[in-house]
Amino acid sequence: MKLKYLSILILLMSIIYIFFIPSEPFALKILFKLIPMWLIIYFACIQKEEGVRRNKGLILFGLFFCMLGDGLLHWFVIGLSCFLIGHIIYTFGFLKQWSFSKLRCLSILPLFVFDLFMCKKLITALQLSGEEELIVPVLFYIGAISIMAWAAFMTGNLYAIIGSLLFVISDTILSWNMFISDVPYSHFLIMATYYSAQYCIASSIRKTSMQS
Repeated sequence: MKLKYLSILILLMSIIYIFFIPSEPFALKILFKLIPMWLIIYFACIQKEEGVRRNKGLILFGLFFCMLGDGLLHWFVIGLSCFLIGHIIYTFGFLKQWSFSKLRCLSILPLFVFDLFMCKKLITALQLSGEEELIVPVLFYIGAISIMAWAAFMTGNLYAIIGSLLFVISDTILSWNMFISDVPYSHFLIMATYYSAQYCIASSIRKTSMQS
């Protein structure tokens, strides 16, 4: 029951931030942006792990670095670096839950095609805008989040899979809106998918794997 009420509170605070908090003052905006993540980290802390290959500590560290990325994204490269560390930690956490399946293994193919598409689009956009110095960190980040998503697929854990895909969607909208062209309702789409992604990843701690 405690998890249920906490989930409702996470949803309410996410809605408040997305729809009601203005962009100024900046400190207030960052505070309310971080509140859902603090609640999600607490939500992860009280999860009870199932199975013998425990990854709760890694998921918590991943959530912590993503929370730092939230607060520091105004300084893009610093925030991106924190998210990158978070994705790497998530990857190791998911690899601890490895459950091989040929079908799930093939998920790397559409992820690779997605990487090629996004890399081409972003390289062109960054060159046109004169921001070539961002090409390497942005492309490295794309590769890291795709590997994280593939590692989530290999767990067979439905919550980990959904969470990782929502994270990819959120970051895709963010990068497209920042570097390629405006995305209608981008703030809502980015934050709704982002908070949902983190909630699902936190929930994956106590969820068992699907059958191969």
